[in-house]
Amino acid sequence: MIKSLISTNKFYVELSLASIIFAVALFMDRLMDAIIYMLYFVIVLEITRAVVNYIREERVILTTLVDAFVILALRELIVNVVKINDKNIDSWNALFTSPNNFNIMVISGVIIFLLFVRYLVVKTSHRCILGKNKPCEFDD
Repeated sequence: MIKSLISTNKFYVELSLASIIFAVALFMDRLMDAIIYMLYFVIVLEITRAVVNYIREERVILTTLVDAFVILALRELIVNVVKINDKNIDSWNALFTSPNNFNIMVISGVIIFLLFVRYLVVKTSHRCILGKNKPCEFDD
């Protein structure tokens, strides 16, 4: 009964759970910590998924690993943006001389590179090259 209720109202269950987590994190004034820890959780899930797929199928699915690295880079970006949130940037010199700002620019470049790598991984996957069952799209 509960399983059928969850499967039919999946969107509402996800929305309710997210609302509860958001409300608790906001009430405790720990919203950024909650986001960062949820990103850590997603990273652990993706890496576990990659290991289980390797053990079961004896091959590595690169999209899973690249997704984990993208999420890790996004988490680093969020942490660094929170660090500079209270700083005043009034010139180009201040933008490029601050270590935190430089770190944000480097991480942004890493994210763009990882998204390009993910695009290449999807386009060169065995499904796309051999034409297996699914078209070459970003729905993995």
